[in-house]
Amino acid sequence: MPLHRTGRGVGVRVTVFASASAQAPDRFVHAATAFGRDLATAGVGLVYGGGKTGLMGAVADGALSAGGEVVGVMPQSLVDAEIAHPGLSSLRIVGSLHERKAALADLGDGFAALPGGAGTLEELFEAWTWQQLGLHTKPVALLNIDDYWNPLLHALDQMTETGFVRPADRQSLIVASDAAELLTAVATFVPPPGKYDRSARTGTS
Repeated sequence: MPLHRTGRGVGVRVTVFASASAQAPDRFVHAATAFGRDLATAGVGLVYGGGKTGLMGAVADGALSAGGEVVGVMPQSLVDAEIAHPGLSSLRIVGSLHERKAALADLGDGFAALPGGAGTLEELFEAWTWQQLGLHTKPVALLNIDDYWNPLLHALDQMTETGFVRPADRQSLIVASDAAELLTAVATFVPPPGKYDRSARTGTS
């Protein structure tokens, strides 16, 4: 299922989850900046949490530097804390973190997680779980900068081997090292059948 947008009159967008930590190592910051720039060069818009710091700020800066569309989504409380990026194409202000996640899911045509901590993992796993349940058919990807996600991938393999993750769901999680590889993978993405799809359970169509 190719990454594409229908019915909204705008181009393709990828929702990116990433750390907002100002302590992110330079190699991750540089890679996030390059990822944002490469998305924009490919004509892909960026949707993200709207922050100006860490990898969140870097990916936005990269996309903006290449003339890309960058849409931020942020709760009013964080806007009041003055952490919103000042140069975005648009900033959608919402009432809560729950509304933020819903908007991030709605505005993007796929999801990509850059290195991050607990918040990034929470957003990633929600998007991936919703895919597994058949609530959406959008691709979910990890940008594996400097092998950052390898320990997580090892854990997911163990979950699959022990029967807690379906093989089809494990295979559906895209892993890429740069924007070109990621966009190539999502262009040919075929979603797995939803966990509670009757045809998936019975083998019927």
